[in-house]
Amino acid sequence: MNHSAAPILDALADYQRLGRYGFTPPGHRQSRGADPRVNEILGAALRADILAGPGMDDRLSRGHHLADAQELMADAVGAEYAFFSTCGSSLSVKAAMMAVAGGDGGLVLGRDSHKSIVAGLIFAGVRPYWVSPRWDAARHFSHAPSPEQVQEAWELHPEAAGALIVSPTPYGTCADIAAIADVCHSHGKPLIIDEAWGAHLPFHEDLPIWAMDAGADICLVSVHKMGAGFEQGSVFHLQGDLVDRDRLRECADLLMTTSPNVLLYAAMDGWRRQMVEHGRDLLGAALKIAGYARHELGTIPGISVMEDELLGVEASHDLDRLQVLMDVSATGATGFEIADWMREHRRIDLGHIDHRRIIATLSMADSTETVDALVTGLAAWRAQLRDPAPHGIRLLSPRELQLDSIMLPRDAFFAPCESVPIDRAPGRVAGEQVTPYPPGIPVIVPGELINVAVIDYLRSGIAAGMNVPDPADTSLDTLRVVAEHAVP
Repeated sequence: MNHSAAPILDALADYQRLGRYGFTPPGHRQSRGADPRVNEILGAALRADILAGPGMDDRLSRGHHLADAQELMADAVGAEYAFFSTCGSSLSVKAAMMAVAGGDGGLVLGRDSHKSIVAGLIFAGVRPYWVSPRWDAARHFSHAPSPEQVQEAWELHPEAAGALIVSPTPYGTCADIAAIADVCHSHGKPLIIDEAWGAHLPFHEDLPIWAMDAGADICLVSVHKMGAGFEQGSVFHLQGDLVDRDRLRECADLLMTTSPNVLLYAAMDGWRRQMVEHGRDLLGAALKIAGYARHELGTIPGISVMEDELLGVEASHDLDRLQVLMDVSATGATGFEIADWMREHRRIDLGHIDHRRIIATLSMADSTETVDALVTGLAAWRAQLRDPAPHGIRLLSPRELQLDSIMLPRDAFFAPCESVPIDRAPGRVAGEQVTPYPPGIPVIVPGELINVAVIDYLRSGIAAGMNVPDPADTSLDTLRVVAEHAVP
């Protein structure tokens, strides 16, 4: 195929070159009606904001711009089909779950799943068959389930419609996807991989294996995370005959907006072209920069750049080394404190942080200059650090984190609920999810029986700076639980 073409970008360029005008949304009419103060900041984006059809294409999509762009994307990464989403991988994963197990089906799921997957359980009424992640108890750190754990889950729940595994995790650690795919296929069931953090993986051999190459049936990626797309740009890919292509498309259509943002489509289209033409060189350079970052950051006292300890038994199968994960526990500070200091004093934002770790997510846009700014900033933070107060977070054992599921997430979420004081929540069934963010992995899922340890962890975490945005009461003075008469 001709990967020098970018059908959506080309159509957008034609729209502007021909001076088309539409008596259609968007009402700002390519920035003409926007407030000058808005135009000053967003003018270029507004000028490219047009209706998908009639606009980018005609009313019957006879130009096939989106279809052609999706076909090019599938060809670029070796999938049979690709579908663009403008609602992020949060939509993509829900569509995949509905296509495989919607109605009254069930899924084998890693309990380290993102909150969007829990939302999919609620939307589709899917029954989760949870698989515990592999747990590094010394570091209070989880990794994707092993193939053996997935096999055990199939033996316990052969009625499940498929399996869904998150890989890479937000920390860059990866599951043994090929072995897990073999396990699933030996049972005649499909494997969905939530690879939101892995859009770049198909384009360089020194990165972890891409899910489609490892045998997954559906793989979804967030182009905005590790690629060069706008926020919310996502692609989900399909191969094989274990998932109905038309059903997958219909499930996505149920969830998708009828007013997709052409800007998101265009950016994904252009990124695919860039990766086919230059991806290997760009990512090769990024990996070298990441190596430089790992060395320089490792010279800062008290900061341990994690690598070997992330691989092997009770750890992960592989590692995306563009995710530079640092353990800062030796300094006595929390990741929350470091992130706040870096934003205030160095104008640098860190994404994934927890009670003892920070992570620098590098991309092909980074350079020695951006890395040096990070290193200099963290060194300055370390130099000003005196005796930090103990964080006081109640750290849990793996057993304490494994809450018992009493009700389906959908049933609990839609059941009659009440807000109770947090100290009365243990022993009750959760009616809402509670998710420290980032990385967005729920500690409590609707339908689970709440215990004292989890409440202690969340309350002490909030006191130490943890962000828990999900509950109706974000202070966690109260928690929504299922009314007692509604619990089976």
